[in-house]
Amino acid sequence: MKIFHVDSSAKRERSNSRALSRQFIENLRAEGVDVEIDYLDVTVDTPPHVTEAFAIATYHAEHERTDAMRATLAPSDALCKRLLEADALVFAMPMYNWSMPSVFKAFIDSVTRPGITYKMDAEGNIVGQLSRQKVLFITTRGADLRPGNVFSSMDALTPALKAAFAFIGADTPEFVDAQPLQFSDQAARAEALKRAQAELAGVAAEWAAWERARAGSEQAETV
Repeated sequence: MKIFHVDSSAKRERSNSRALSRQFIENLRAEGVDVEIDYLDVTVDTPPHVTEAFAIATYHAEHERTDAMRATLAPSDALCKRLLEADALVFAMPMYNWSMPSVFKAFIDSVTRPGITYKMDAEGNIVGQLSRQKVLFITTRGADLRPGNVFSSMDALTPALKAAFAFIGADTPEFVDAQPLQFSDQAARAEALKRAQAELAGVAAEWAAWERARAGSEQAETV
């Protein structure tokens, strides 16, 4: 299973989201999955933010693009290729001020590309191109935004991620959210991480079963 693994926490090695994403990869290996990792840290290799030149180049047909336009789009082309070549996508991030880190928003802007990650069919409908990939979001939140809590209505992260990735074909992403962390006592933080770790173990078992079924289907097709 080829996994495109993206980290986006500014805390680097003190990051809970990074630690949880590494644990998830190890969970998969413990389940017997042969994992190949394509890793990106968007706090180090941040995709270029959208510029006028990028917007113009994006909406020009390939045959109409100048060399300068192609150079502008090259980093985005490379990221889209990595997404499409992966079998599964693991995105780890903290919640910053109710939504995603700006470096991950730059990533989304870079990989939402007409003609590559989404296309138009004959009827003019948008068809996302990431429908075959498994997608997991691992998020950490300072407050408790689960239903029934005082801050539950302020979760702008989950709907933004669902909308952005559904548009490019990932309609059923999975979420594991560790919360509350920053704004809680030590016992609550420990419980939040323990809960997230248990959920990740469950997702790993599910993905391992999916991978075995996928491998079996591919083998049957070659017989």
